[in-house]
Amino acid sequence: MSTDTKFTTLGNSDIRISGMGLGCMGLSEFYGEPVTQAAADDLVAHALDSGVNFFDTADMYGSGHNERLLAHALKGRRDQAVIATKFGIVREKGEYARTVCGAPEYVRQACHDSLRRLETDHIDLYYIHRIDVDTPIEDTVGEMSRLAEEGKIRAIGLSEASAQTLRRAHAVHPVSALQSEYSMFTRDPEQETLAVTRELGASFVAYSPICRGLLGLLQPGGDGKDFRQYLPRFQGQAYEANREVALRLDELAQSKGCTLAQLSLAWVMAQSGNVVPIPGTTKPRNLTANIGAFTVNLDAADLRAVDAILDAHAVQGARYTEEGMKGVNV
Repeated sequence: MSTDTKFTTLGNSDIRISGMGLGCMGLSEFYGEPVTQAAADDLVAHALDSGVNFFDTADMYGSGHNERLLAHALKGRRDQAVIATKFGIVREKGEYARTVCGAPEYVRQACHDSLRRLETDHIDLYYIHRIDVDTPIEDTVGEMSRLAEEGKIRAIGLSEASAQTLRRAHAVHPVSALQSEYSMFTRDPEQETLAVTRELGASFVAYSPICRGLLGLLQPGGDGKDFRQYLPRFQGQAYEANREVALRLDELAQSKGCTLAQLSLAWVMAQSGNVVPIPGTTKPRNLTANIGAFTVNLDAADLRAVDAILDAHAVQGARYTEEGMKGVNV
């Protein structure tokens, strides 16, 4: 096990997780063709061998494909892994359009379906993926609490919830994690939710901490299955403006002797002691590089330098399309 991987305790629980997790979404869809089962097996084994034990998936990734992929990859090693999965985004297979559902009966059925696909008797961390505006969060979390009492889930999480919704949910059952997009290009959580997670003792799980590859100077290619080509930040003049910001940040990374992706991850982790980033990748070498962010030490001057760059160059474009923003910050 890597000595460079730090461990922490998931908020309001006794679950030990690596200080950086693995976002598994890209193994199934959104960033191109799904990987092979063999490739997924190799990546997950490399993660565990490197000290990364926190795996993030969802029932909607590949319409169940991602959970099945992870289940196979963890055969014989399930006890070494902490599985986080999510429910609540309802899509037709292959379609981006979605509805959001947090109705109690749906919560229970979705959990049972995920348990079956994951081939396990419990889910370590169970999130509602987006907030259902038509179902009181108290009803959704109430059913999740019953699942916890039955031993089917160990901890409860919310994804992309507002601070007010987080407080309401926590009043029903302790919330262990709030998951939201957070990066140098997406700093919305700093307005309120990050502070509230600290106040309530919850972990803040940061997804897309490298801004979907934009902070790796990656421009999505011509693959029709790469959904980034439809995201406002990756289009036209917005992309060109954002790339300039990334280039300035890359100069700072080079001065620190690290990659821009490592700088991005180190910056996210430096913002608060309860932040756990979950960068996604399909390649073991990239996972190893991401773990290297633990060795990047950012002092106060470095953090001020990042702020100066971001203050001088405003990020262009929304992070999702209108469809993708359903149930976000509700």
